[in-house]
Amino acid sequence: MFSKATANFVRHIDPEGSLKHVSRLNDSDKLVPMALVVKRNRMWFWQRPKYQPTDFTLSNLLQGDEVLSPDVSKTEFVTYEGTYRDKLSGKLDTEAGSVRATLEGQGTSKLQSCFGKLKKEELDVKKLLKDSSRRLIDMQQPLVQQLEKRADVLTVVKERILTVNSCTVTQTKKEQCVFQGMLGLVGMMGSSFKVCAKDSNNVEVDSDVSLEIPSGTVIAYSILELEIKKSGHFNICLQPGSIGGIEADSLASWPSQDSLDEVDGKSNGSQEMDLSPLAELPQLTRCVLFKRLQETLGDRTALSDMESLLEELCSGETLSMAKHKELSESQRKLLSAILDRPGTDSHAENSQCGIPSHLNAAHLLVSALEELPDPTLSLLSKSSADFLEAFDTLMCMLKKSSEPLSIQCLPAPLQDNQAFQLAEQLLSSANVTLKRDSDRLWMETGDQAVLQLVLCLSIQGLSLLCKGQK
Repeated sequence: MFSKATANFVRHIDPEGSLKHVSRLNDSDKLVPMALVVKRNRMWFWQRPKYQPTDFTLSNLLQGDEVLSPDVSKTEFVTYEGTYRDKLSGKLDTEAGSVRATLEGQGTSKLQSCFGKLKKEELDVKKLLKDSSRRLIDMQQPLVQQLEKRADVLTVVKERILTVNSCTVTQTKKEQCVFQGMLGLVGMMGSSFKVCAKDSNNVEVDSDVSLEIPSGTVIAYSILELEIKKSGHFNICLQPGSIGGIEADSLASWPSQDSLDEVDGKSNGSQEMDLSPLAELPQLTRCVLFKRLQETLGDRTALSDMESLLEELCSGETLSMAKHKELSESQRKLLSAILDRPGTDSHAENSQCGIPSHLNAAHLLVSALEELPDPTLSLLSKSSADFLEAFDTLMCMLKKSSEPLSIQCLPAPLQDNQAFQLAEQLLSSANVTLKRDSDRLWMETGDQAVLQLVLCLSIQGLSLLCKGQK
């Protein structure tokens, strides 16, 4: 709730700027001027880096006993209030053997952030450069040594936005769920007959949560990256887009502009984008996973938390009990569905790190979904299995053909006007226009190549989970 409120604040106040939103309330005390924040690059090239505040300041890393004291200016910033509303609905039909079930849900959510008056504290960078010009970083400091092994980047807090008075963040949710089940029984000795037992349940859940935030709470901040040499000499990266890092033993591993992908300035690593292991999961596992994912699409914070969790698991880290307890019930069910490992040879482990291939595929799918804008996630959260399969088929056909397609090739579910309009909306959210006339169908792409890629991956992954569902 706090993370969503601060993210909305940054999105409206500084959408294309340098401000980072504070995702955890516990991090506020760590984000003092000149504090060290770890910039962690992600697994897939389109993902934005993650920033993790530490308990250290730049002064703690320098050799010698002299304390480096920051000079900070304080100014009034803005007065801020924001209200955000979401309306979601969805339907899931599934059939396994003789059991058929329908689950329909709808809900509304309102998030109100009353941060009130805000102030800005900004580090005097010129004074910092002068005071630290002859100082060296202690390369034996534990934090530095740990980061050398991970190739993460150290940054220092340049400015921060704080609350002046105590304020509140309030979230109101109203959810309604209807479940209908039908059980068919087949008689013995080949004489078939059916007994239908219908069960309909209405479940309504209302929640109203208010969080009081004390004065002096940091809700956003900006950073400057550090370029650290093996000798302990360091530079503060002052130019926008300058890349920091810790010099490695091999010169080849030191980041350079030539080694960067042009997309968003991030390294386009060698990870293989393979979603096919999702199709090899048992039908019931895929059905549950699809349902849990659609539930999560309405909550961006929950989706981001799940991506972070999967990234750790794909990196070979073990999920601690403490982290497991922090998960919501929906997140635990989603994680349980993803970690379900059928004992078949088709679910081979990644030969390099011993990670199950379907776990890597699930992380790829969730990572792609996380990159999509809120309107796209909202559309996907209420898309049926038939529509997603048909839409994925259409996308494959359009990508393979250099010429417009015959309108007769349009998959049957998309021949419905409402379904076709949903396809148009999804593509439009990624700056792609789907056009048709009396007998032809084609698409015109814009300049958002990364967004179009993650939309295609999202549709493909969800479609693989849907296959076989009725």
